[in-house]
Amino acid sequence: MSYFGTDGIRGKFGELPITPDFILKLGYVTGQVLIENNSNPARRPSVVIGKDTRLSGYVIEGALQAGFNASGVDVHMLGPLPTPAIAHLTRSFNADAGVVISASHNPYYDNGIKLFSGDGKKLTDEMQSAINDKLQVIMSIDSSDDAMPILDPSQLGKNNRINDAKGRYIEFCKGSFPYQYDLSHLTVVLDCANGAGYSVAPRVMRELGANVIAIHNTPDGLNINADCGSTHPESLQKAVLEHKADVGIALDGDGDRIVMVDEAGKLVDGDGILYVLATQGQTKAKGVVGTLMSNMGLELALKADNIEFTRAKVGDRYVMHELEANGWILGGEPSGHILCLDKSRTGDAIIAGLQVLAVMQARGRALSDLVEGFEVLPQKLVNVRLSQMQDPFKHPELVETFDKAQATLEGRGRLLIRQSGTEPMIRVMVESDDEIECDVMANDLADHIKAVLS
Repeated sequence: MSYFGTDGIRGKFGELPITPDFILKLGYVTGQVLIENNSNPARRPSVVIGKDTRLSGYVIEGALQAGFNASGVDVHMLGPLPTPAIAHLTRSFNADAGVVISASHNPYYDNGIKLFSGDGKKLTDEMQSAINDKLQVIMSIDSSDDAMPILDPSQLGKNNRINDAKGRYIEFCKGSFPYQYDLSHLTVVLDCANGAGYSVAPRVMRELGANVIAIHNTPDGLNINADCGSTHPESLQKAVLEHKADVGIALDGDGDRIVMVDEAGKLVDGDGILYVLATQGQTKAKGVVGTLMSNMGLELALKADNIEFTRAKVGDRYVMHELEANGWILGGEPSGHILCLDKSRTGDAIIAGLQVLAVMQARGRALSDLVEGFEVLPQKLVNVRLSQMQDPFKHPELVETFDKAQATLEGRGRLLIRQSGTEPMIRVMVESDDEIECDVMANDLADHIKAVLS
């Protein structure tokens, strides 16, 4: 059994695995693994811990801190900060690991734990497996037994609250913006999702000269992502039009996703942001990594500009792997995880947004002008719910149908058939330059799958 999903450990607070007891043990065994891998015995391992604005973050923070301390690891407490800030400060403090307490774009009642290695990247598979193995052992021990042997008090870890963590990250973000430009001519509406970026994001933009209109920047621990942020950009679109702003930027709850809105109120998602940065950034991109969900319109637009494009599995860790394998620096997902590896080692909404604003300044053009060369192909997604999970690719008649559909779309669209990883469902996605064909084909394929697998 693995406690880790594709983005760390996540669930509803109060239910396993997001309970104080489990989190305490997670901190303890993670500390053990860090000590076992410590290459400098004269130096006690340390971790940094940051969180978003959920009320449950206080409880989880305390449990993690106690677990790390009990294992002999020092803890630097950063407070509410975006996920990419924790990744940056993990490196800045020369820590052995970084911990983010967040459930990203999920509702307030969910929470989770994401772990970074000492270089600010996602934890390696080997380290994650070692932690998971120890978790399985400690969770199998009866609570009356000695599941967590306590160290001699002289060996316990210490805690240190970092009071200038926000300032350090703000300066890091500002340093990613070209020094020859400023934002004094731009009015920016900034939707902070009542999340981790509520304080630092407006300060970064204002200190670079922008006239900032911040919305959803008053977190109360329960309103994170509530009808706001990158997953609900409608209020941002409305605010941009009301204030006659030049551009709108929306973050998600933990500040690693971004979507933008142009001066006319039109949404620009992660694909559009990638197109702008790849084709019109300071240096034209050699190649871009998208995912299986990236619109084919992005692929065609980049091809027209002689920029290579490849797809990774959904998830920023897979995008990162492909970028490193190809030696490229730009990649991301339609949802707004944007990796600019020449600026940051992880997806960072504030930094990605600043790079787009820099292009607007350098080109002297509105965001709507910058995305003119990118035409989103019509897309139709149909979910086929089954009584039990089945693999459609194990049925030759379905495979033959899929192949014929893909051949029909060749060069002007694409077909994606995916099994859900969490429920008995097959997802059928069709993209085509013909909207009617797109709709008809997706529904026909869904009906065929249902007829064969039901």
